[in-house]
Parts: sequence; C-alpha cells; structure tokens
Amino acid sequence: MIQRGYRALVLWIMWSAAAIVVYANLYQDTSVWHFVSHDSSRITWVIITLFMLGVITSLILTILLTLESVMVDDLEQTAKTKGWLGIENTKKKLCIANFFESLKTVINNNGELNTETLVNVELAVYRRTAHGLEVIGNLLITLGLVGTVVGLTLTLTGLTGALEALGQDQEQLLRGLRSAMGGMGTAFYTTLLGSVLGGVLLRVFGHIDENGVDSLENALTRICLVYCSADFKPSAERDVRVLNNEILTLTKNIEKLQQNLVQSKSAIAAFADELTEMQARDNNTQSLEKTITLRKQYLDTLREEFQLRRMTRGAWWRVLVNSFRKT
Repeated sequence: MIQRGYRALVLWIMWSAAAIVVYANLYQDTSVWHFVSHDSSRITWVIITLFMLGVITSLILTILLTLESVMVDDLEQTAKTKGWLGIENTKKKLCIANFFESLKTVINNNGELNTETLVNVELAVYRRTAHGLEVIGNLLITLGLVGTVVGLTLTLTGLTGALEALGQDQEQLLRGLRSAMGGMGTAFYTTLLGSVLGGVLLRVFGHIDENGVDSLENALTRICLVYCSADFKPSAERDVRVLNNEILTLTKNIEKLQQNLVQSKSAIAAFADELTEMQARDNNTQSLEKTITLRKQYLDTLREEFQLRRMTRGAWWRVLVNSFRKT
C-alpha cells in the first residue's frame, strides 16, 4: 500500500516510465528523430522544447507536493493527540507554514474562520502551476495543427513546382517532389508529436499534479475540521488548554535553563583547572629559565678563569708540554 504522502510522486514516476516507452516506440517505428533533426520548419523542435519544459515543471511541482503531503501526514498524527496546540508548536515549511500562520492570525484576532477558502488561497500557487501544465499541453496540440497546415502548404508548393517542371526539367521535378514529401512529413510528424506529447503525456502529468493539490487541500481541511475545530472557538476550555500548554512550555524552558547552568558550571570548573595548569606551567618555565641563566653565568666564569690562566702561564700548548715534562 502506497503511503498517501508519496502517492503523487509514485504515479508521476510510473507515468514517466510509460512516457519513455512511448518515446522508444516512436524512435524505432516511425524514425521521428531522424525527421526532427532534418526539420526545416523547426516546429517539432519547439514542440519538444515546450514538452521538456512542462515535464521539468511537473517534476518540481510533484516533489513540492510530496514534501507538503508528508508534512501534513505528520501534522495529522500530532493533531490526533495534541490538537491545535501541538500543531502550533511544530516546525513547518513551504505553503503549509503560510497556511497555519494565517490560521493562527485569524484565531488570535477572533476573526471569522473559513478553512476551505483559506486552504484554496494558500495553495493557489500549486493549482495555478498544475493548470499551466494543461495550457502547455493544449499549446502543443495547437502547434501540431499549425505544423499540419505548414506541411500541407509545403506539399502544395512542392507539387506546384513539380507540375511546372513536368516534361521540361527533370531535376526541378525531383526537387519539387522531394519538397512535397517533406511537407507531408512535416504535417504528419508535427501532428503526431503535438497530440502524443501534449494531448496525452503532458496532460496526464498535469492531472497527477492536480490530484496531488486536491489531496493536500482535503488533508488540511480534515485536520482543521476534525481535530482542531474545538480549539478554534473562543471558550474557557480553550483558554485552560492554552494556559496548560504555556505552563508545560515554561517548565521545559526552565529545565533546559537548569541543564545549561549545570553545563556552564562544569565548563567554568574545567576552565579554572586549565588556568591552574597554565600557572603551574608558568612557574616551571620560570624556574627553568633561572637554571639556564645560572648555567650561562657559570660557563662565563669558567671561560674568564681559563683566559686568566692562559695569560699567566703562556700559550696552552706550552702548558701542556710542561705538564708532560714534569711527569
């Protein structure tokens, strides 16, 4: 069983696989891509470009609807247990966040609440995009018909040239017949691409997205009417629930503050230990510096004594020779 939030995306992937199969059949059976690459009117290029634009738009819209639907499913589970207060404290994104923010504003101002109208307003951007896919599909069909007219025009022009060259110029006759056959190809292939890509494939993509928007609107309306309607009307019970929720929130904040204080105390203690270690290291460093200074002074004293003895006794090699003589 497909989860409700992923239904639109799964249907889109399945229909994309069907579209790829259709493309493959067109490529193998009718050599449509050979004609597209040699189409002098470039109408087939425009049809394929608009179709790819519609597919990319449909994919982006489907992904956004999937994210929104999954979020709505999670909010519905929250609303079953905690009602409107649970939804109010939940993080939300995209159009769902705008919808609940507007709903919160209406409730706080004690305004007249119309859930269905508010849902339609907040999700209007998705519906307009899905409707735009249908417009692109209709435009592809129209371009296919335009290509048919252009192809027939090219065919008549080529036949006219061929008839004029009949019995006079064999090469001009062949060129006219080729132009007529190319015009027939333009009429056939533009009609085929426009009807298949726009009238079938892209229209189904738009229908999938429209169903996704409808499902999202129904889910939001159900949450508001079934699980949150009691919290929308001003009453003493609602005020009590709001007060209890604020008390719980305050309690959680106090607990978090206590935890932060404990962590801060631990951090301060660790910092004090580090300062103590640094002071001890500084003391050790100072004693080491004093030892090094005393060593340097001792070596300087020895050097001065050696120089004095050398001055009184002569050169050092003489002192060395005299020492050997004495022995």
